[in-house]
Order: sequence, then C-alpha cells, then structure tokens
Amino acid sequence: MAEETKLSEEIKKMEYEPLLPAEIQLIRWSIGIGAGGLIFLYWLSQVLFPGGH
Repeated sequence: MAEETKLSEEIKKMEYEPLLPAEIQLIRWSIGIGAGGLIFLYWLSQVLFPGGH
C-alpha cells in the first residue's frame, strides 16, 4: 500500500511534457495503419468468404 502512495505522489510531482512532433506523427501513422488494416481484412473476408456475412 505504501508503494502505491509513493507512486501516486511521484505522478503528481511530474511536470507536463508535451508530445514531440515525431511522437505525434508516430501516433497518427499507427492509427492509420491500424484502421487501414481493419478495412483491408474486412474486405479480404468479404472476398474470400462471401457466404459468411
């Protein structure tokens, strides 16, 4: 329990650090690749297994 208290205190002490432009770009690319992958896999399932939907 004491460790949890220390952790929460340390988190409260931390200063806000804005994301770097490179980090923002990586997040956007990750979301784009994930969404694109889902769309591609849905399309692929429609093509390969048309009776399953």
